[in-house]
Amino acid sequence: MEPEFIAALGLGLAGAGHCLGMCGGIASALNLGGGLGLPATLAYHAGRICSYALLGALVGALAGLGDLPAWTIGLRYLAGLLLIAMGLYIADWWRGLAWLERAGASLWRPVQSLSRHWLPVRHAYQAGLLGLCWGLMPCGLIYSSLAWAATAQDPLRSGILMLVFGVGTLPAMMATSLGAESLQRFLRKRGLKLAIALMLICSGVWTLYLVMSHSGHLSADPPHSSHMHQTSILRSIDAGNRT
Repeated sequence: MEPEFIAALGLGLAGAGHCLGMCGGIASALNLGGGLGLPATLAYHAGRICSYALLGALVGALAGLGDLPAWTIGLRYLAGLLLIAMGLYIADWWRGLAWLERAGASLWRPVQSLSRHWLPVRHAYQAGLLGLCWGLMPCGLIYSSLAWAATAQDPLRSGILMLVFGVGTLPAMMATSLGAESLQRFLRKRGLKLAIALMLICSGVWTLYLVMSHSGHLSADPPHSSHMHQTSILRSIDAGNRT
């Protein structure tokens, strides 16, 4: 598995405490895994993960509209910085990404009003529709992961990154839905969060190193340098990220 997908999976796993606090209460309140049974639980989480993947594809397509090398290099810098920021966020060393949750509150309000049409949940399809809605809730971890996934500049790759992120959140959310307290306690362990946070920070530092070491060639090129040469530099950065 490529490092980017490992990082996406790690983001989902490391956000267990955050997910349990924000979304876990919703899953419990909807009685998923209880009176509605396993099909409704699976439908809810499938809808939630699908919303992540669709949003990832959307932001990847938007980011891919710019094909200038300088734009691409800027996005690579953003990817490295976001990985570091998310690692610090997960480790509780820096909570700067919390402002994304406040910014997303305005987007969440109309979606929340729409979701009321499917409450109370009586059928699996209603749970699935609610999952699609709750994938848009104001969550700094989701929004920062979306911004990071956008740096892939490809709707398919960005969508898959967010799909893998959603799969990473499944253990915590399924544990809440099905009442698996021992798994919840394991996912809340400080050591697990720190290990994944350090992995993300190292990945971010490595990404920044690759971009800085190669982008200097772009600035040193004469104005008439070919686009083909610039493209080869960007490909070498990608190759370094995947080793």
